[in-house]
Amino acid sequence: MSDATANQLLTTADGKPLKSALARAERRARHRAFLLVLPLLAFILITFVTPIAQMLHQSVYNEGFTMHTEIGSGERTPIMVNIKEWFDQNPAGTEPDEAAFAALAEDMKTLRELRAAGSAGTRINYERSGTRSMFTKAARNANKLEPPFKEAFIDLDEDWTDPALWRVMRDASSAYTMNFYLAAIDLTKSPDGDITSVAQNRQVYVTLFQRTLFLSVLITFLTFALGYPVAHLLATLPLRYSNLLMILVLLPFWTSLLVRTTSWMVLLQSQGVINDALVGVGLLGDENRLQMMYNQIGTVVAMTHILLPFMVLPLYSVMRPINPSYVRAARSLGATSWTAFWRIYFPQTIPGIGAGALLVFILSVGYYITPALVGGASGQLISNLIAFHMQNSLNWSLAAALAALLLGGVLILYWLYDRLVGIDNLKLG
Repeated sequence: MSDATANQLLTTADGKPLKSALARAERRARHRAFLLVLPLLAFILITFVTPIAQMLHQSVYNEGFTMHTEIGSGERTPIMVNIKEWFDQNPAGTEPDEAAFAALAEDMKTLRELRAAGSAGTRINYERSGTRSMFTKAARNANKLEPPFKEAFIDLDEDWTDPALWRVMRDASSAYTMNFYLAAIDLTKSPDGDITSVAQNRQVYVTLFQRTLFLSVLITFLTFALGYPVAHLLATLPLRYSNLLMILVLLPFWTSLLVRTTSWMVLLQSQGVINDALVGVGLLGDENRLQMMYNQIGTVVAMTHILLPFMVLPLYSVMRPINPSYVRAARSLGATSWTAFWRIYFPQTIPGIGAGALLVFILSVGYYITPALVGGASGQLISNLIAFHMQNSLNWSLAAALAALLLGGVLILYWLYDRLVGIDNLKLG
């Protein structure tokens, strides 16, 4: 008799076929497991996936030039509809004619009625500085604009005939645009639609990305150089001593990040503890005090101290289980201390090195508070500029584009780690 026939003949105590009863039990187990993880899944979707999706959408979407929201009522009113129609009817690169300026004049009347000139002008001002005032001035004088409209606009401001302005308005007439990503890598579109670099004195984002990458790699290396011996000491000491020293490693976690950062400000400033000590022992003259604040030195020192435990803990978790008899066996076979360490001990700690380096690097590229307080102009990271656009310039689309590029860089790093080391070898504890 085959197994399938046997399963069909077997029944449960209540007379139901055993096979269908087992299938029902498995379905119930899967449903219970799903219900158990459902709260966590919902939490991740609400607090993690949804904000990231909104950020990615915001990076390519900005309707400030085409829509206006009535304060109080919440009603959304289309604006700049006439000039958008002219853009739809004329290809890119077309020189604005009298019809274009007539359409613009009609839209200025709408902006005046809705008091929306500021929002429309702000959207254009993101890509061409100084245009917000042009829009507000034209809206104030909208009722005085008469044919020929081109000359009327020129009388208000000669920049109304600038091809670059019309190129920006054409791009902004569609709420969806990739221009914010271009701006995030110091690129722009010429009046003809070609992608070109922005002026040299306005190229800041690529420099900040490079600085963020360089300082993050440097901080990761410094935490490794300082944390590896500490983790090795903790892993090889007797448990009663290593537990005591572990408290010192964990102590920064129990101290406010703001307190630790301000403490470094006290230590590193020109009239701070370190400079006073160097001057006191005669190593420095009072006029030659070291500048360790509001520059990259302050950022690197403070962030290395703050992120050091994130390197030590993964290393310790990997080093602790390593059997010391492996190294002793290598030495007994004639290997030197360095060869035994490099060929036997170090390869076993690579998963901890990779985990600690990945963790420290990812935290470094997105750090904000410490560079803002001790970094100054030369120690700022890209996260500080993202915060500036979110809080001061209110260019949320550009901030979202910068954040999306930063997220993409982290994902690429994660992919490279998986290809080179293997994510299965990642050990955090």
